[in-house]
Amino acid sequence: MRVTFYGHACFKVELNNKSIVFDPFIRGNELANNIEVADIKPDYLLLSHAHSDHIADAVEIAKQSNASAYAVYELCMWLNKKGISNFHPMNIGGTAHSENICFTMTPAIHSSSFEDGSYGGVAGGFVVQNETNCFYYAGDTALFSDMSLISSKRELDFAFLPIGDNFTMGVTDAIESAKLLGVNKIIGMHYDTFGYIKINHQEAINQFKTEGIELILLEIGQTIEI
Repeated sequence: MRVTFYGHACFKVELNNKSIVFDPFIRGNELANNIEVADIKPDYLLLSHAHSDHIADAVEIAKQSNASAYAVYELCMWLNKKGISNFHPMNIGGTAHSENICFTMTPAIHSSSFEDGSYGGVAGGFVVQNETNCFYYAGDTALFSDMSLISSKRELDFAFLPIGDNFTMGVTDAIESAKLLGVNKIIGMHYDTFGYIKINHQEAINQFKTEGIELILLEIGQTIEI
């Protein structure tokens, strides 16, 4: 698998010769000024919830790529009103299948609303799995004990976890999440973008390392093999 970081909580994962983009927030993120939205043309677009720092560029990317958008029902209906017809509505606990890839929507403890304050459905995360790979994208969430159930039926290769604190869990709770998930490799997200969520990178890496867990903090635009 190849993972590219577009800033905040937005990543591209290349799997099965298909590309999956999560939660695009690029033009509104001053840290991501090296990323061109017009160049992002995934096969799948996965949206965890309706906050603008997760869907700001979703409509444009969906239109220019004709990506299949997967999200909670209410968020898909919002996309439809914006002129998007290639979407797959889901809800927590459901699994969708496409081209030998499974997308399972998981709980997240977080709020979800559109910029005008209207209801955006529940917040969630995703487990993405094919014949040989399996990973978890937590979305915006607090630590919750049922994370252990996410890995009870499958072995996760790694997880994307928020670590910025304030709006989501911070480093300490993310370490506990990794333990519940049974993973020793974490890609951090949802940090540094705003003043409320700035972190000390080396301290965070060291805290995870003390618990035998690798924390990967990517530079915006960086691509790695994982």
